[in-house]
Amino acid sequence: MTILKKIENFREEEERLKWEGTFADYLELLKEKPWVAQTAHSRVYNMIKDAGVEEANGKKEYSFFKDQLYGVEESLEKLVEEYFHSAAKRLDVRKRILLLMGPVSGGKSTLVTMLKRGLEQYSKTDNGAVFAIKGCPMHEDPLHLIPNHLRKDFQDEYGIKIEGNLSPLNMMRVEEEYGGRIEDVLVERIFFSEDKRTGIGTFSPSDPKSQDIADLTGSIDFSTIAEYGSESDPRAYRFDGELNKANRGMMEFQEMLKCDEKFLWHLLSLTQEGNFKAGRFALISADELIVAHTNESEYKSFISNKKNEALHSRIIVMKVPYNLKVSEEERIYKKMIQDSDLSHVHIAPHALKVAAIFTILTRLKEPAKQGVDLLKKMRLYDGESVEGFNTQDLEELKNEDPDEGMSGIDPRYVINRISSAIIRKQLTSINALDVLRSIKEGLSEHASISKEDRERYLDFISVARKEYDSIAKKEVQKAFVYSYDESAKTLMDNYLDNVEAYCNKNKLRDPLTGEEMTPDEKLMRSIEEQIGISENAKKAFREEILIRISAYARKGKKFDYNSHERLREAIQKKLFADLKDIVKITTSTKTPDESQLKKVNDVIARLIDEHGYNSVSANELLRYVGSLLNR
Repeated sequence: MTILKKIENFREEEERLKWEGTFADYLELLKEKPWVAQTAHSRVYNMIKDAGVEEANGKKEYSFFKDQLYGVEESLEKLVEEYFHSAAKRLDVRKRILLLMGPVSGGKSTLVTMLKRGLEQYSKTDNGAVFAIKGCPMHEDPLHLIPNHLRKDFQDEYGIKIEGNLSPLNMMRVEEEYGGRIEDVLVERIFFSEDKRTGIGTFSPSDPKSQDIADLTGSIDFSTIAEYGSESDPRAYRFDGELNKANRGMMEFQEMLKCDEKFLWHLLSLTQEGNFKAGRFALISADELIVAHTNESEYKSFISNKKNEALHSRIIVMKVPYNLKVSEEERIYKKMIQDSDLSHVHIAPHALKVAAIFTILTRLKEPAKQGVDLLKKMRLYDGESVEGFNTQDLEELKNEDPDEGMSGIDPRYVINRISSAIIRKQLTSINALDVLRSIKEGLSEHASISKEDRERYLDFISVARKEYDSIAKKEVQKAFVYSYDESAKTLMDNYLDNVEAYCNKNKLRDPLTGEEMTPDEKLMRSIEEQIGISENAKKAFREEILIRISAYARKGKKFDYNSHERLREAIQKKLFADLKDIVKITTSTKTPDESQLKKVNDVIARLIDEHGYNSVSANELLRYVGSLLNR
């Protein structure tokens, strides 16, 4: 389908969704679809819920935020359940401004943008449909037409509670255009759009001397005063402020705490009573979710000012900390790179992971729990199993410091350093060492990093480098061992023969001489030590292997090299240890012989075909691992 055809289909779909009728028709519609009359907070909650909720290990994950926000599932669950869900039930929390507080590039703006874009789409669905009095600049709820003395009867009949009063403009229109017959007032379906200023408003602070309160509440249209005779005539007023236009949806206050006080006082009445003052009119009702965002230092400055106590009591603060999981941080970088002009550059495997290790270490607080260092904490947070620790230990670590994740290196810095390395050196392929080098160079130019933090971050770069050394060796180890499949199989068969004889207290027979031999303890230990099996644990490990072999035999399956993960790792490490000399020679010899060259080419081919390298990064990896082994 061509783009023009898609545009045509989109236009046809918008036409199909349009609805217009009288207030009487709207009441009939409410009998069929009572959810249409939901509040702004309820609409946001249902939008998130309708996108799908998954539960795992007692934690909720919302599909609405998937593929955009990573590693902040716990913060999102708290936001949805403690704020949106409670507000949707008309609890007192809906009378509070939602203030997202967190460090730069932590995802606050992304979260708000997702809510805005989501509402735009949701208002086009049956569950998210919104109806308003036709011709009203504030997209007013048609139920405001029902007089106060009849609202109890309406609730009894329809099961819907009405909040808010008819605006001055619509009060006049009902009398003048409809002769007081509210059942004839026209109602239409509206679709939220930030661009068209329908149901979504955005306010950003600027110079307090020049910014006018009219930006929030609308202003008098002086050109019409001569026609209507009074500034208090609602027809002489432009209801075009952000609070007016955001009615029925949501209003974003960017950097709210930087606003002049006079702008914030309007929010006191709006949040608590659901109305605000504009011009020379009675209070104007508005139903909207107010979302603001700020950083921690501005928030602390705000609450320290006694003049802000009234507003502070009407704010619900939700922390949006940095992600603290290495795997999720890596996903953030991948997404940022895909969205940039760097997507054509080959980024070697593990380059982003190593950058993520460094970044997460800068965000973690030193653990108070005994026996835990930052690396173990990092691994536990990322869902890795760490010997001697369980999920209870993980929860204890998470509860040690409520401010964890509120400081450290932000994702944009890492992407900027990757970009810098690529552009400055004209690279088409970049590896982990290039990334770490560029991050290190940039620390001295980072104005907001203190000398103390800089020294700490340099230590973390060294830690990340050591982690990469281990990863690189394992990567080459796997590639080399796969190139020696036959050797691995022979070594495993030999080990299993000895284990079987050891466990059954039997002797082995030499295949050449026929002599009986005791099991080769030296061989078995040389393999088991590769994965840290102690002398005391060797018997249990060997018996476990035999039990696994028996289980496979009962099911008619063949026990092979891949049937036991830890044994496979031990065989690989043992084989690699025996192959070290070959690796050293083949990676450091300037003029390798034909057999050595073939081995190198086999390994490079495997790194490219199965591990995601290209020829440049594969050769760089081999040279680097060769240099590590030669140290």
